[in-house]
Amino acid sequence: MTVTLMWEAKAAEGRGAELLTWARAQRQDAEPLRRETFRAPGDRVLVLTWWPGTYDTAVPELPEPPDGLVARPVHRWRFEPVDEPGTGGATGA
Repeated sequence: MTVTLMWEAKAAEGRGAELLTWARAQRQDAEPLRRETFRAPGDRVLVLTWWPGTYDTAVPELPEPPDGLVARPVHRWRFEPVDEPGTGGATGA
């Protein structure tokens, strides 16, 4: 079983490249199974990390960006995989 953490932030005006550079430089106390970083219009940055465990497993989170780098608080969510009908994949709710 795995749990996926989603971290999404919107950069302060004109600071999108700086937020992306900052997010890519962040290292966690442990290495995730997988990590992907994305950018989107509106100077948004998204980081997804995959970890062994379940929804409630304690795993390292990315920190809050420095003051003034983001336009609003960071959004964070956790996700678990679910079965796709007919695939015999992961079990879920």
